[in-house]
Amino acid sequence: MPLASIPSPSQGVWYLGFVPIRAYALCIVLGVIFAVWLSERRWRARGGQAGTIIDISVPAVIFGLIGGRLYHVITDWQTYFGDRAIKKPYQALFIWEGGLGIWGAVALGGVGVWLACRRRGLSLSAVADTVAPGIIFAQAIGRWGNWFNQELYGGPTTLPWGLEIDQLHGGEPGVLYHPTFLYESIWDVLLGFALLWAGKRFALHHGRLFALYVAGYTLGRFWIEGLRIDPVGGVDHAVTLLGLRLNQWTSIVVFIGALVYFWLTRNKDSEEFILPADVRAAAASGPDPAHGVDQADSVGDADTASEATAEAGEADKAPDDTPDPEVVRADAPAAAVVAEDVAPKEEPASEKSAAEEPAAEEPVREELVREDDAREDDATPKQEETPEAVQQEKNSR
Repeated sequence: MPLASIPSPSQGVWYLGFVPIRAYALCIVLGVIFAVWLSERRWRARGGQAGTIIDISVPAVIFGLIGGRLYHVITDWQTYFGDRAIKKPYQALFIWEGGLGIWGAVALGGVGVWLACRRRGLSLSAVADTVAPGIIFAQAIGRWGNWFNQELYGGPTTLPWGLEIDQLHGGEPGVLYHPTFLYESIWDVLLGFALLWAGKRFALHHGRLFALYVAGYTLGRFWIEGLRIDPVGGVDHAVTLLGLRLNQWTSIVVFIGALVYFWLTRNKDSEEFILPADVRAAAASGPDPAHGVDQADSVGDADTASEATAEAGEADKAPDDTPDPEVVRADAPAAAVVAEDVAPKEEPASEKSAAEEPAAEEPVREELVREDDAREDDATPKQEETPEAVQQEKNSR
């Protein structure tokens, strides 16, 4: 007997009244919630609108569940159809009983994401790169549902982390099996952190980070799949081709496709749209007329706000042309000088009334002219009278 082992749960279903709570479905839901949470944070950090990933996740999850179940039923059709079927055909719809193919989930789930991105005018490649780490972490969480269902286990082993499988699920007494679900979960977690690091370190865009996720997952899935002994594609055996299981061949094909895509897009640097088409159109047409000049648009461009802030900073740095009150009136109190400079200057009452009153009558005007002439005569200096001048004046008379 081995000294250590991993026991399998005694049950994978609990009942809340008459409502069954299945561990497999619960693990899938927890994985989806974590993936959406992480992807939403990454999308906002990239400059996208809040709530975008949550909206996109709805069709993605629906299409992904359908695609994952279809792949499982197609590749393991003899379990539900034919003379050797061990389940009823309608049980092919019972997703909560287990059986989701990751290949179908990613493929058809991608269709749901594409439709949502197309409706909003977003770049599919940008969304794919954003959600890639979240998907692999969701797979790591979801794999624990296989532990509760006692499925996806490997061949016999004597390792201390061997997995116990009861006879109802194909195990033999006293025999331990490779916990391939655990291997894949650990691999997925490590790959998830590697994607986070690579995306930040190398700025992988245009679907290259998603391609790296696909290549990394299929690489691990290939050797883990080789340890499994559970029947896939048949009732009592797995479908093989040239000594490899069906999922191994799928991993090879998808791995090569991911590497080819990664290489072909190595120099791609075109713009990726992370804001909806209507928001981009509104930003291109200028500020909203319904808003005030100093009122920020709720969906305005961040660059415009940055430019406005920079202009405000330059205005603060501009020299002030207002004369210093201390220089103008050094002998006056500071408060009085400031009040005198700030208060508007008023014209004297006499000048103001003279400007506002209508023109005077003609006699008054002539009198003013005579007074002016008199003042001018008074201002002219008189010459000193001499005897010659007096005699000359008498002769002229």
